[in-house]
Amino acid sequence: MNNEMTLSFVAIEENEALARMTMTCFITPLDPTIEELSEFKTIVSEAVTNAIIHGYDCDGKSEVTIHAKIEDSKVTMTVKDEGNGIFDVNQAMEPMFTTKPLLERSGMGFTIMESFADRVSVESEIGQGTVVRFEKTFSPVAEKSRMR
Repeated sequence: MNNEMTLSFVAIEENEALARMTMTCFITPLDPTIEELSEFKTIVSEAVTNAIIHGYDCDGKSEVTIHAKIEDSKVTMTVKDEGNGIFDVNQAMEPMFTTKPLLERSGMGFTIMESFADRVSVESEIGQGTVVRFEKTFSPVAEKSRMR
């Protein structure tokens, strides 16, 4: 199965749930296990939350864009913002590093994404924004008999 979609939304925290549920619906034809579904939702949540909180400081007017593609059993997804950018991507990807300690951010977003995805990459430029890409391959769907 192959499919592709793009979703854009305003950078407010409430839209994290919109992104998570939309992307969950998008991958439903892959018939993910409960564990795969939970991991995928967490990856989406972390990437979108980073864009909203760190990329745009929850400004409520800028746009976050998700592009996702399904090829066979692999999902490739990008979460893009055109916000603040990341000063040091390697440092930002270290466990427990956060630029928002007063907001009680744990600094585990990238670590969580890396643990649940097959591959994660981050490109960022100060004042230009950030693109987080990840890939996740789902278990092959067993052939199912269908009533006709």
